[in-house]
Amino acid sequence: MTPARTSSPTDRPQLGLRERKKIKTRTAIRDATYALIEEQGYDGTTIEQIAERAEVSPSTVFRYFPTKEDIVLTDEYDAVLLEELRARPADEPWADSLRYVMRKAIGVGAAEEPEITRLRSHLMVQVPAVRSRMVESMAVTGRLLASAVAARTGRAEDSLEVRVYTMSLIGGLAEISLYWAENDFRDDLRELLDRALDVIEHGLTREKP
Repeated sequence: MTPARTSSPTDRPQLGLRERKKIKTRTAIRDATYALIEEQGYDGTTIEQIAERAEVSPSTVFRYFPTKEDIVLTDEYDAVLLEELRARPADEPWADSLRYVMRKAIGVGAAEEPEITRLRSHLMVQVPAVRSRMVESMAVTGRLLASAVAARTGRAEDSLEVRVYTMSLIGGLAEISLYWAENDFRDDLRELLDRALDVIEHGLTREKP
């Protein structure tokens, strides 16, 4: 997913020391990567440089992120997003729940990390390796989201219907980021989300002349 915080740090449960250290290390690696990419470009940035800037070893970088593309694409918020989806009222229409949580995620992420949000979206468009890895990572996010879809709809998590619907959502969210970057970030990201969810929910109608 695009970088998005679904709750502020004070809203989240307190983590143990070990988990806080892991998040601190992952954050340091990502921050170092973003800074280096802005300074010298994606292709010119190496794992060794990232490790030096983050003050960790190259093996530590690889322990947290298998590839350089993963550093760009991975965030901490998929699990938080799923928690918030599951916390929505059981009788709320699924589309309304999804729209509420995603609008909140995009709104907070754009407010807290606007430059990083734009940088990641640019890299998805400009760097084939990042775009290819994004497609692979979508499958992982899709499996996580499938559990929430299955719980709400009463269907099996591995059913064809849940898999198709879930990957339609994930693919749509990815296209939002690509479209946004390709059009120089002119559009409001939340309006693009609404348009994408409308298509997924209602299908594509003939445009009026």
